[in-house]
Amino acid sequence: MEVISSVLDFILHIDKHLVEIASEYQTWTYLIIFLIIFAETGFVVTPFLPGDSLLFAVGALIAKGNTGLDIYLMGLLLIIGAVAGNTVNYYLGSYLGPKVFKPHNRILKLEYYVKTQEFFNKQGGKAVIFSRFLPIFRTVAPFVAGVGKMNLGKFTYYNVVGALAWIISFLGLGFVFGNIPVIKDNFTYVMLVIIVLTILPAVFAGVRTRRDMKSAA
Repeated sequence: MEVISSVLDFILHIDKHLVEIASEYQTWTYLIIFLIIFAETGFVVTPFLPGDSLLFAVGALIAKGNTGLDIYLMGLLLIIGAVAGNTVNYYLGSYLGPKVFKPHNRILKLEYYVKTQEFFNKQGGKAVIFSRFLPIFRTVAPFVAGVGKMNLGKFTYYNVVGALAWIISFLGLGFVFGNIPVIKDNFTYVMLVIIVLTILPAVFAGVRTRRDMKSAA
């Protein structure tokens, strides 16, 4: 519970925490943000890490202009981190297979795997791109692609396109709009809105999957 509470506090007050990180670690801030994005997309057990809200907040922080951070360098590094993370996750899926998902797991829930597999069945390889904008799916999708032995070249193409679209859009939105007074003064609420809007599809998918599994039983 303490870990969950800390993560929630970091996400909801991410602007303040990022200011502290940038002030204390300066250039190392690039590496810290890189590692968070890499971990969220690279390890199937870390879907709880912030993605969309972090990117928006980082863009807003850089827009202030007093951190010494460069938006273009940050964007390039995070695109590399997102691509590398998905690639690692793909190989983990190829090696471990679907057996790591169990019905009663708290993190590796079977319903996550089932719903993501359905997502792939409907969208094909494009699911790798679309999943970038959906928490949980973003973490599970490359793993499922590995389990399904998707062609590596095809996966890499969708991986790169998805990473470019995701990083540029959220980082750019934060950079352009993050310092508008009404947004800056209500940043916690903005984070909540981003979290709710991006996580709702995953919640609805999870509820529907659980209902379908109960019906099948």
